Amino acid sequence: MSFAAIMLGGLLIDAAIGWPDAVFARIGHPVTWLGRLISACERRLNKGTRARRLISGAATVAIVVLAAALPAWAIQSLLPDGWAGLVLASILAWPLIAARAMYTHVAAVARPLSQGDLESARLAVSMIVGRDPQHLQEPGVARAAIESLAENTSDGIIAPLFWGGVAGLPGIAAYKAINTMDSMIGHRNDRYEAFGKAAARLDDLVNLLPARASGLLFALASGVGLRRAVRTILRDARAHRSPNAGWPEGAMAGALNIRLSGPRIYDTGISPEPWLNEGAPDPTPETLTAALRLYLRALAITALALAGLALV
Repeated sequence: MSFAAIMLGGLLIDAAIGWPDAVFARIGHPVTWLGRLISACERRLNKGTRARRLISGAATVAIVVLAAALPAWAIQSLLPDGWAGLVLASILAWPLIAARAMYTHVAAVARPLSQGDLESARLAVSMIVGRDPQHLQEPGVARAAIESLAENTSDGIIAPLFWGGVAGLPGIAAYKAINTMDSMIGHRNDRYEAFGKAAARLDDLVNLLPARASGLLFALASGVGLRRAVRTILRDARAHRSPNAGWPEGAMAGALNIRLSGPRIYDTGISPEPWLNEGAPDPTPETLTAALRLYLRALAITALALAGLALV
């Protein structure tokens, strides 16, 4: 069974219907199931000395990854050959791809921002970023939404498809477990710095190739902005606080000819981040709409690539 075909099927299902609210209300979502397991491990194991927390955090990574990957491997091994198996596998991969949700969340920022409703735009962007949006003006809200769109295209779509294409259902399930752990415990603070270190480092590792692929996808999808996107990646990506996010964000900044990243306000204070594509203008509501169009073109290229791999 072609893993690329499975990922293409999952992507197409997600693009068509997303994860319906009625389904979520009835059974939740695989990420929430993983979240409950991660929370249970953290409550029981995140205690004691730094050395003990490091070991416990690594054990939590092993427990959660195996809890996600082993059932996926067992199910995949039992699926029938042919179209029936492909359809079933695609349905199982579908909830682990967040293409439609990503568009919906960012469009929820773009709509009120384009109408001059800054308060509603701030509320919408607070759902997808960690920084404090109450001090953001129009360019800051647009910048935060575009950065989230760029980074989460890699984490929420390209990386799951990549690892699913490599290893099928166990690959996409294991990746989603790692990424969920990073978002929950991979923080640099007193509570999680030691316990979440293994999760954060593993997340950096598994996103290494997908992040770079995401940057190249945005560059290719930008058309006339291709050279500027590539130039921005090569010049600025390594300066980003994340070893991976600078690639898709740098590509987006260059493709749209705007500046991204820069200083931002969190609950813990001001973070003096360097600019991506410094010297370019700030984004506008129109730029955010253009970013969504760029995102859709990048997804179309991704679907075509998966189709080509499936045929091969």
